[in-house]
Amino acid sequence: MSAFEKKTPSKEPRWLGPVASSSVALIPSISAARWLLVLVVFAGIYFFHGFIVPVLAALVIGFASWPLYRRLLARIGGSTTLGATIAILFIITFLLVPIGIAISYTTGEVREWVGWALEVNRIGAPTPEWIATLPYAGSWLDNQWTSHIGVPGAIGEYIQIVSGANIGNIYRAVVAAGGGAFHLVLTLLFMLIALFFVYRDGASFSRQIDLLGERILPSRWERISRVVPATISSTVTGMTLIAIGEGIVLGIAYWIAGVPSPVTLGVITGVMALIPGGAPLSFTLVSIYLVASGSPFAGIALLVWGSVELFIVDKTVRPRLVGGPIKLPFLPTFFGLVGGVKTMGFLGLFIGPVLMALLVAVWREWVREVELSEPREAEAANIPATETPAARREVASS
Repeated sequence: MSAFEKKTPSKEPRWLGPVASSSVALIPSISAARWLLVLVVFAGIYFFHGFIVPVLAALVIGFASWPLYRRLLARIGGSTTLGATIAILFIITFLLVPIGIAISYTTGEVREWVGWALEVNRIGAPTPEWIATLPYAGSWLDNQWTSHIGVPGAIGEYIQIVSGANIGNIYRAVVAAGGGAFHLVLTLLFMLIALFFVYRDGASFSRQIDLLGERILPSRWERISRVVPATISSTVTGMTLIAIGEGIVLGIAYWIAGVPSPVTLGVITGVMALIPGGAPLSFTLVSIYLVASGSPFAGIALLVWGSVELFIVDKTVRPRLVGGPIKLPFLPTFFGLVGGVKTMGFLGLFIGPVLMALLVAVWREWVREVELSEPREAEAANIPATETPAARREVASS
C-alpha cells in the first residue's frame, strides 16, 4: 500500500453513518463553553453544598471586616499572606475569648443551680410565694411544686423515673448533641480556612468577578455589585453593635431592678436581640417575673424602660446602621431577617437582608431604566415632553 493510499480518508460508512464532507460544528464553540461552565457550576454546587454555610459565613465576616483588613495591609507593607494570618488570629481571639468567658460564667451559674437542686432534694423547699399567689394557676402550681420539689427526695425520685423510662431517648439526645457539637467545630474550622483565603485572595478574585460582571451587565454592574459588600458590612456591624448595646443596657437595668443572674440574662437578651422580636420578648418575660415575685414597681419600670429604649433604637439607630447603601425600607428588611432565619438559621440574619437589598437594587435599576427610556421614546415619536407618562405622574403626585 502506497503512502498516498494511507493518507487518503476512507469513503466507507462508519458505525454511526457516512463520513460528513462538511466540518461545520453543530453547536458553536462559545455556546458549548457556556453550557459546559453552567454544568460545572451546578455539579460543584451539588457536590460541595455542605460547604456553602461556612463559605457564606466567611464571606460575611470578610465583607464586614474588609475596611479594617485594608488598614492592616497598609501597616504591614501589603503582604496578603501575613495580613490574612494576622486577621485570622484576631478573629480566633475575638471568637474564643468571649466564648470562654461566657462558658466559665455559665458553668458557675449551672453549678449554683445544681447545688440548689441537691440541697432542695435533701431537705425540701416550700413553694415560693410569688408562684403560689399567681392568679388562676397559683394553686395548681403549688400542688405540683409540693409533689415534685417540696418533699425531701422528690427531685431524685422524679429524675430516676424520667431517666428510667426514657433512657433510650436520653442516650440518643446525648449522641445527637455530641454530633451537633462536632459538626459545629468542623463548620468553624472550614469557615476559618475559607476566611483565610478570602483575606489573601479576595482582591484578585473581586477583580476577576468585576471583569466578568462588566461583560454581562456593562452599564449596571458597578452599581449592583457594590450593593452586596456595603449591605453586608452595614448589616453585620449594625446588628452586632445593636445586640451588644441592648445586652449591656438591659443587663444593667436587670441589675438595678434586682433580677437574679443579671449578667446571664443580659447575655441572653443580647443574643435574642439579633432575632426580630427577641429583645422585647426577653425583657417582657423578666418584667412579668418581677411583677409576679412581688416587685410590681420594678417590673413595670423595666417594661417601660425596655419599650422606650427599643423604640429609640428602632426609630433612630437601626435604620442608620442596618439596610446598606440603598436604604432598605422597614418591610423588606424585616422580611429579609425573618426569611433568612427561617431558611438558613443564624447566618440568615445577614444573608436575608443582602438578598432583599439585591432585589430592591434590581427593581430600582429596572424602574430607572424605564424612566430614562420614556423621554427617548417620546422624542422618537414626536410627543411633547409634558405628555410623557413620567411627566403625567409628576403632575398627579404634586
